[in-house]
Amino acid sequence: MGNGDTRVRGIAARAGGWSARHRWAAVGIWVLFVVLAMGIGSAVGRVDVDESDQLKGETHTAAQIIKQAGIEEPAGETVLIQSKDGGVKATDAEFRAAVDAVVKAVDATGKVTDVTSPYDTHTISQDGRSALVQFDMRGDADTSGDRVEPVLKAVKEVQKNHTSLRIEEIGGASMMKTFSDAFGDDFQKAEYSAVPVALGILLIAFGALVAALLPVALAITAIMATMGLMGIVSHLQPMSDTANSVMLLVGLAVGVDYCLFYLRREREERAAGRDAETALRVAAATSGRAVIVSGVTVCVAMAGMLFTGLAGFEAMGLASLMVVAVAMVGSVTVLPALLSLLGERVEKGRIPFLHRAMRRRNGGTGGTNGSRFWTAVLRGVLAKPVVSVVVAAGALLAIAAPAIGMKTENLTLDQEFGNSLPIVGTYNRVNAAFPGGSEPAEVVVKAKDINAPEVKSALADFREQAISSGASRGPVDIKLHDAENIAFVYVPLVGGSDRDKAGASLEKLRDEVRPATLGKVDGVQAPITGQVAGSHDFNDQLVGSVAPVFAFVVVFAFLLMLLSFRSLTVAITSIALNLLSVGAAYGILVAVFQHGWGASLVGAEGVGAIVTWLPLFLFVILFGLSMDYHVFVVSRIREARMRGRTTKDAIAHGVVTTAGVVTSAAVIMVAVFAIFGTLSMQSMKQMGVGLAAAVLIDATVIRGILLPAVMALLGERNWYLPKWLHRLPDLTHDESALMAPPPPPPAVEGEKVGV
Repeated sequence: MGNGDTRVRGIAARAGGWSARHRWAAVGIWVLFVVLAMGIGSAVGRVDVDESDQLKGETHTAAQIIKQAGIEEPAGETVLIQSKDGGVKATDAEFRAAVDAVVKAVDATGKVTDVTSPYDTHTISQDGRSALVQFDMRGDADTSGDRVEPVLKAVKEVQKNHTSLRIEEIGGASMMKTFSDAFGDDFQKAEYSAVPVALGILLIAFGALVAALLPVALAITAIMATMGLMGIVSHLQPMSDTANSVMLLVGLAVGVDYCLFYLRREREERAAGRDAETALRVAAATSGRAVIVSGVTVCVAMAGMLFTGLAGFEAMGLASLMVVAVAMVGSVTVLPALLSLLGERVEKGRIPFLHRAMRRRNGGTGGTNGSRFWTAVLRGVLAKPVVSVVVAAGALLAIAAPAIGMKTENLTLDQEFGNSLPIVGTYNRVNAAFPGGSEPAEVVVKAKDINAPEVKSALADFREQAISSGASRGPVDIKLHDAENIAFVYVPLVGGSDRDKAGASLEKLRDEVRPATLGKVDGVQAPITGQVAGSHDFNDQLVGSVAPVFAFVVVFAFLLMLLSFRSLTVAITSIALNLLSVGAAYGILVAVFQHGWGASLVGAEGVGAIVTWLPLFLFVILFGLSMDYHVFVVSRIREARMRGRTTKDAIAHGVVTTAGVVTSAAVIMVAVFAIFGTLSMQSMKQMGVGLAAAVLIDATVIRGILLPAVMALLGERNWYLPKWLHRLPDLTHDESALMAPPPPPPAVEGEKVGV
């Protein structure tokens, strides 16, 4: 082999060596794996999360009762008929004529069933100026949005003939269609635009088309393979469209990052004068090892979502875990083979201006100069580490402070979409006239004989007490399914779109009204479900899973860092710095989306809360992704220390040599996540802003200032491992065996490093 030929322990080094020696076999195996995964996944199909498995508690019980009975609940639709100026009342002839016209028009489409008049169901507001015509869509509720267009057109035609009234439709099918039309392409646009954005940044980073395409190609093939694996695995753990979107997001981020780390190290070694074989071997044993440590840590973090007990979270966690694992394996196996095959051709497709700029940044062919900016910053940090720690940590704690008052809730329609859709106005008007009418509680009553006198009496008592208790203003609607001995009771909740008040009404139904009525009849089940109940049960389950998820992720990440670096100090500081960056991301989210500071800059005015699932999701994702940079930087510092540099010189060398690649990787992640911050849905906007802000903080303040300052203060204690821990497995390797003896360590100001 080339210079510095020494056998090196480590999975990454062995995998890279095998790959380089068996180049075509490695590439062929990877291509075969991707093709087989996609083919088998497509053949078996993907099983998505069933509504009955989404949650535990009463929501789950109700869904199971409906599922076991074989009842297909149709998509319910409502037409609001309302006086525009308050001059026309429901008792007036004009109003009655409009109601009759709506009933006839929707019925004539042939797409609906069970059309009811407000005069029969008493769905007339207390002020007498609003009424609801209600009906169900024929066919499967999940596809009702595809069939509702003729009904919407029929309602619009009636509106044209009654200009003094407001006639608007809302319901499961119409909302499905509206969202699909307005935002159905949003995710696809974001996902498709993420790839060219990442490619553009890589072109700037490398200045050559082939080098820039390699990370993107690896990420895309890893995503393709994972999509196939999701289909296979979904027969054991159902998946979802949301899990697919998260997988794409995480897969692109880590796939590009891992390849970027590997490729930049290989180029750096070649630029330093080493032959291609040795350069590749060094990259495999150093950056390849960092990729494996980082990948395993990210997988552990993603596995934390499996402890929530929420089917949606479990799907996201498993999908993310799989794509990280696939990208990690691809980076340490097929990438060395491709680099070995390409050789100098990896520089093909040079873009003159960008390539010259890149070479100027890297100091030409005879060596590489560290980032001037980070060199200057690091000089100050290492000169005054105490001040640096106090200032940087103090700033991050100040940014994190708003998170103390974080308010989480499942966003209502107007919070999620603001005034961007006309249907939001309809939603608000229905809730104002009929509190809770657009999202009623649904009581699923199962009895041995639904028509038994005692059951009918209990149903009547429930209807009466639901109103008399103050939980509902009515009307309470009951639909019987005699053959299945099941009844559905629909109860509009007082509070309407105010989730806190509606939640209190739900508790009153569950804790007071139900026990006093249906609860007194033996053999009767009456779980209460619906939008508000689903949100309530989701929150309860999510809150209950926070502690075990946090504990699992933190403990296992700590153990992995301890085993990978054999340093108790490195493990503790890794966890502390990661928690600080997550806290800062929480603070930014609360400041912008809850308190509204700078909300207009991201189109988030008036949200007033953080979507319930986001804090736990962000913690898991960020804790995993931030390990990328930490492992990469600390690995380089440890490598320099093992080669004989002092700890201070090793810190300087490690941070500045990784500055360019960490910056490039962070810019790609921030750009990809920021794309999701441009989406119209506030929950996706919050996710994008939170992820982008956290990665930016992590790659700058944490890795560029706090990490070197803390390590400088600790000195040789960075490598402290108590004697009683020496029996732990040794997952490190001797980096000093990779190189010829290093030149004398230069000062930070003149640091010759790779960027």
